[in-house]
Amino acid sequence: MKNKKPIFAGIIAIIIIVVAAILFFNKSEKKDAKASPKNKVQQKVDAYIVKPELLINEISVYGSLVAFEEVELKNEVSGRIIKVNLPEGKFVKKGTLLVKLNDEDLQANLKKLQSQLALNEQINKRQSELLRVNGISKNDYEQTLLQVNSIKADIEVVKANIRKTEVWAPFDGLIGLRNISEGAIVTPSTLLATIRTENKLKLDFFVPEKYGAYINQGLKVKFTMYNNNKEYDATIIATEQGIDDATRNLKARAIVNSNSKELIPGAYATVKVHLGENQNALMIPSEAIIPKEGKKSVIVARDGKAKIIDVSTGVRQSSKIEILSGLIPGDTVITSGILFLKNNSKLQYSSVK
Repeated sequence: MKNKKPIFAGIIAIIIIVVAAILFFNKSEKKDAKASPKNKVQQKVDAYIVKPELLINEISVYGSLVAFEEVELKNEVSGRIIKVNLPEGKFVKKGTLLVKLNDEDLQANLKKLQSQLALNEQINKRQSELLRVNGISKNDYEQTLLQVNSIKADIEVVKANIRKTEVWAPFDGLIGLRNISEGAIVTPSTLLATIRTENKLKLDFFVPEKYGAYINQGLKVKFTMYNNNKEYDATIIATEQGIDDATRNLKARAIVNSNSKELIPGAYATVKVHLGENQNALMIPSEAIIPKEGKKSVIVARDGKAKIIDVSTGVRQSSKIEILSGLIPGDTVITSGILFLKNNSKLQYSSVK
């Protein structure tokens, strides 16, 4: 028993020391927790000083090249082809006969009507002489004259049908790939070939409706092709007189002023539209904008504290955005840590640009 007393005393002493240490550390943590709000270090932020600068108002949209004139060549009536003059990839003049269909029956009918016309004209001539001497009634003479005019009308109908068996070049242009050969039976739905104007193109593109007021006849635009960065020039000649309901875009058409083998109808193009310049635009970094509930806000430094201000924006560039209202030159806009700042938060800066 005498040996066990020192052991129990030692155990009790250890327990007392452990309990005292726990109470000491808990007390220290509470003291630190109370002191932390006062001693907490404010997060540093980046800032940007607003100043007027040059803004080149330019937008980039997608478009496509279109032949200035392009037609799918098709015949008006069904029939068998007896002549083909479609030189693929070659230039033809306006009025060149390109395709001829069989018209033997129409030609025979035309000759028949022409013979009838010649005969009736002779009869009409004789009757006109008899009419002068009252050798024939006026009614008989008018009946013969009516017959002459009727035959002439029938001849014009046949000639019109003969013209429908012919396909002529509607304008000067290049013939594309032909799809028929001599002897083929074709219908009005048969695509014979295409013809396009040479070295003359149009550029069609769409712009958002908010820029529609800037798109006017005569406005110069530039465009590039997908395979290089070379810029080509074009001039707007017309726009649709209304915004598309589905896309909310305005369609514009420009005439291409440049000539190049790389410009092919149907190719896509990136169009740059210069809408004007503003020498005193207020531009701020895009990351400073706080979008919320259909509004846009920024955080501005006021007397060393954060102040949330609503703004309206204009042109957006790759890294900056134009401010139309809400800011003035000299304002300091916060560009980092904006999600953690509230009104009247004290500010400390890591950098100011």
